Amino acid sequence: MSQASPLPESVEAGDDARWFSEEIQPHEPALRAYLRGRFPTLHDVDDQVQETYARLLRARESGRRQTSRAYLFVIARNAALDLFRRRRAFPVIGLADVESLAVAEDYPTAAETLDRAGDLEVLEAAVNALPDRCREIFILRRLHGCSHREIAEKFGISEHTVNAHLVQGMIRCRAFLRTRHTAENHRTHANART
Repeated sequence: MSQASPLPESVEAGDDARWFSEEIQPHEPALRAYLRGRFPTLHDVDDQVQETYARLLRARESGRRQTSRAYLFVIARNAALDLFRRRRAFPVIGLADVESLAVAEDYPTAAETLDRAGDLEVLEAAVNALPDRCREIFILRRLHGCSHREIAEKFGISEHTVNAHLVQGMIRCRAFLRTRHTAENHRTHANART
């Protein structure tokens, strides 16, 4: 990964982090207990908690600034139900059946490939802009699929601290991407005027 300039300190990112740590994170133990009790076949509660937080951050970004404990649990329930719906939508088929399936090969166009490469570069820059420990934890979880427990043991920290780093990583990456998107829109509009 290439070196990127540090993430500019954003008041909004700071507000999101403060809001999260004061209003949302205290409910995490109850949220985990709820998910385990309501969805006993849920294999990875850590992933569902992260998905819930990601959805909550998107809702906050779209203008829903007032969120409650009840809203957090509704989002968690919906995320878990969506996961189970997706699992049912893709039935498991036998290996013998795979050969009989006719699948049209759908390769991306050159433009799509370049667009994806550009998106990956921006995402890489966002991850590189994270503080060292946060970046390491983010990469271990998101790219290598390590569990919260594995990461906690590796760094000698609590699973709660791992989760806090992951949320901080999501908030900072979102702020980085938003800043980058705004800068690109300004350049596009400036080029259109000339």
